[in-house]
Amino acid sequence: MKSVYLLLSNTGTITNQAIKAFTAAPYNHASLSLDKNMKRLYSFGRRRPTNPFWGGFVQEDLVQGTFSWYPYATCAVYELKMTRRKYQKLERLLKAFAKNYKTYFYNYLGLLGVPTNQPIHVKSSYFCSQFVAEVLKRAGCNLFHKTSALVTPDDFRGHEELQLIYEGTLYEYPHLYSRPFYHPKKYRSFPFRKYMKQQVRSEVLGIQEENGELYQFRDGFIKPKKILISRKWYRIRKFLKL
Repeated sequence: MKSVYLLLSNTGTITNQAIKAFTAAPYNHASLSLDKNMKRLYSFGRRRPTNPFWGGFVQEDLVQGTFSWYPYATCAVYELKMTRRKYQKLERLLKAFAKNYKTYFYNYLGLLGVPTNQPIHVKSSYFCSQFVAEVLKRAGCNLFHKTSALVTPDDFRGHEELQLIYEGTLYEYPHLYSRPFYHPKKYRSFPFRKYMKQQVRSEVLGIQEENGELYQFRDGFIKPKKILISRKWYRIRKFLKL
């Protein structure tokens, strides 16, 4: 037997909050991972963190992708057991999606059909939970009696074939492959001295840190870094009365 993992998440974005207000569900995004550490994580969502309207098939990256913009996202992780043959078929399906990712788009119209119980199918288009349910169905794991176009992230919660293995803050998930990262709210200012020392050791001397905290910016933390610097400079200017 092999295992795959379903990640249900809530990033706290405006879009997510709007959906949550309508559905009253704690999680409104679904992703499918082929491994427990979330390295091979797939879904339909934003292609770029800054553009919520350009969506499609994505291999999600928890370190440098859209999730990295929301370090306090919450999640629930479920394990689904399947035969090795079904797992291999699922792998082939996901490889086909990845190979032709440019031909797939986010099914925004399909979202409108869910509350009215009227499935809206758009060619080569899926929304997140529709995609997860559909690829599992094609692999031989049909979890629902209804069409995939009506499956919501909340439908996966409490399903008898899914075992909950974790629920809480996403970046505290114990099996996550990434190491600790800097969070803007965690420090008053970024530890630049430690960061530069780390960079000299790794980039110049070729010494890789094995223990201790790794100081690194995620994609979405560039802007918070600038805000922190500007505020610090403002306090200095005010003190010097410049």
